[in-house]
Amino acid sequence: MVNLEWYRTFKSVYKNGNFSLAAKELFISQPAVSQQISMLEAHVGYKLFNRKSKGVEPTEYAKLLNNLIIEALDRLENVENGFRAKAFNANRLIPIGISKHLMSSLGGALLSKFEFIDFSFHENDALFELVDSKKLDFAIVTKQYDTFDTIQKKLGEIKQIIVGSTNIDTSELKLKIKSKDFDAIEHWLNEQKWFSHDSGIPHIKLFWLYVFNKKRPSMIPNYIIPSEYEMLEIISKNNGIAVVWNCNAKRLMEENKIQLLWNSNQMPSTEVFLLSGKNENLNVIFNNIELELKRVLA
Repeated sequence: MVNLEWYRTFKSVYKNGNFSLAAKELFISQPAVSQQISMLEAHVGYKLFNRKSKGVEPTEYAKLLNNLIIEALDRLENVENGFRAKAFNANRLIPIGISKHLMSSLGGALLSKFEFIDFSFHENDALFELVDSKKLDFAIVTKQYDTFDTIQKKLGEIKQIIVGSTNIDTSELKLKIKSKDFDAIEHWLNEQKWFSHDSGIPHIKLFWLYVFNKKRPSMIPNYIIPSEYEMLEIISKNNGIAVVWNCNAKRLMEENKIQLLWNSNQMPSTEVFLLSGKNENLNVIFNNIELELKRVLA
């Protein structure tokens, strides 16, 4: 029966011209190298190496055998290394950076695909710096960076919308939106109880800028909840409205726990990207993350 380790040992001895160097390369003893070469010689029926004062010299039969097996053996080792890399990638702890406001909708979607993930929360620029300095393997960001040292792929798009608790009567608002009476819409919104994930109300300011062409909303948030998803859960059990990412609100809207108040055409979509350092060992994981998040954002 053919033992592939004989051919692996033959390849190393042929390349190094020395049993000791082959033993070091293969992490086995020199007697084990000699034994495997002897067994291969017995199997093929020819002497393969002649001993010299400083190593061994291949015979003509060894040269012929090398020509016959080297390509197939290289392919086999490449396949083996590929399987090892996949097994390593499938079981390693994966550091992923993400905004805490996208953790539930995007980060949570990765839990079914990987056994071990180490999440850390930062905003876009900090996430880029961590990936660029190789302190993080991956990051999910909502900003595009121009860099040669990282890989960046677009995953999809998200958009800011206004949602509210289900006990709010939206009939008046819908009429004002239909008639495009923006002054009346703004007045209605200002009379509501507002939630925000940040005292600086960045989402609300951006919404007001694009939709009402105003830099400073006149409303004041009633409640500051520092996690957008937790904020949405609280809104579903109380009374109030908020500007949030549509991906975060999707499940709660489908379950009729909150309602969509306004998805304005004036509000642009925001692209979502996956960042990673240039490392071939990360390619399989990168592709798996990319496919899963593209499915979520489709």
